Parts: sequence; C-alpha cells; structure tokens
Amino acid sequence: MKLLPLSLLTLSLLSSVAPAAFAEDMAVKKMDDILVTTSGMTVYTFDNDTAGKSVCNGPCAANWPPVAPTGTPSAPFSVIKRDDGSPQLAVNGKPLYTFAADKKAGDRNGDNFKNIWHVIKN
Repeated sequence: MKLLPLSLLTLSLLSSVAPAAFAEDMAVKKMDDILVTTSGMTVYTFDNDTAGKSVCNGPCAANWPPVAPTGTPSAPFSVIKRDDGSPQLAVNGKPLYTFAADKKAGDRNGDNFKNIWHVIKN
C-alpha cells in the first residue's frame, strides 16, 4: 500500500467532496477550509483506521466521538458499521470523528494530536 503525505491525503479527501454531497440533511458541511458537523464542530480522521473500518472503540470513542450519519449520504460520503453495530459517517471510506476536547464550534484542538488525528482540510 502506497502512503500519501498527509497534506495530499487530506486535500484529496476534502477536494473530492462535491458541493452536491452537502445536502441539507447531511451530518457534516464544509466551512471555510475544513469539514465540520452541522453544529460547527471540527471533523477529524484517524490514521490507524482503514477504509470502511473504525478501530477507535471504547475509551478512544469516548474521546473521539464518531460522527453519526443523518439523512442519506451521497458519494463521497458513506455509512460504515462500527464494532458495536452503530453507524458512523465516512468520507471516501475514512471514518469521521469529533474531539471531546473541542468545546465550541471552530475549535481544532485535535489537529495533529499524536500525529495520527487530523482535521480534514481543503
């Protein structure tokens, strides 16, 4: 598997998000240069995840709450099934999360956390 530099990965994740994909009933939206929830909370990806699979469970998921899907996502968004059976929103197969330490809309406290958590930037 060829690994892309982080900046290329995040650019490819967000640049492939077509404006039509942001329907009114989506759980996320593009704001400024990043992906956020509809309430404005920053959305993250986790390097240890693989496409279609979240490995952030238990205490990890308490600190990094999975983004729950709303409505019917359209490509490049999809819904994956977590280990506990709950649904999680993904973009290009990568599961999406928020960060419990982000207290208000616009906070980005989890960006590059331990060099494995990243904001999806444009």
